[in-house]
Amino acid sequence: MLLGPPASGKGTQASLLGATFGIPHASTGAMLRSERARGSAIGLEADSYTSKGFLFPDELALRVVDTWLEGRTRFILDGFPRTLGQARAFDQLLAGKELDLQTVYLLDLPDEEVRSRMLGRLTCSSCGAVFNETFHKITSDHPCPQCRAALVRRKDDTEEALGQRLQQYHDLTEPVASHYASAGLLKTIDVRPGRDAVYKVLYNDIQEAA
Repeated sequence: MLLGPPASGKGTQASLLGATFGIPHASTGAMLRSERARGSAIGLEADSYTSKGFLFPDELALRVVDTWLEGRTRFILDGFPRTLGQARAFDQLLAGKELDLQTVYLLDLPDEEVRSRMLGRLTCSSCGAVFNETFHKITSDHPCPQCRAALVRRKDDTEEALGQRLQQYHDLTEPVASHYASAGLLKTIDVRPGRDAVYKVLYNDIQEAA
């Protein structure tokens, strides 16, 4: 499980680790896009919240994750759970499936660095890949390097929205990290050194655990 503030690289590291170790990975956003594309009842229900800019309820988030986990014994979760209520319910969900959570990584990034990364962020309108104008030397005039669709700036990548999201992270998700720290599962990684350095730390830790 990968936790961290916005723009800490959770999705990037989940994708890299998933490809390296052959482990399925997803965020709740990716799960929802898949369900919505299939036109499933749960996808349409979640879309009724997200299309209006609302966070969907904990109970619905758990159902989305439960559906995605069906038949899987290995997984990497990106940015879930987001609240302490979700974390406690997820613990029960895993217990019911007789699955153990091996490690929770907290990708730690100071607020000022989050601002720098987010205000320069571009997201693919099709595949959801994320890029940074400075790191990747790319602008919205370029197509997505992965699928060639248009790159866009998310509507919530603004100073005002960022302040709100950071506050939500501190208020709601930091208690999740504390919850897993109390369970002896949390490992904190400073992500300021950059993607490759962080990946090396994660890779080595997973290899040692195996």
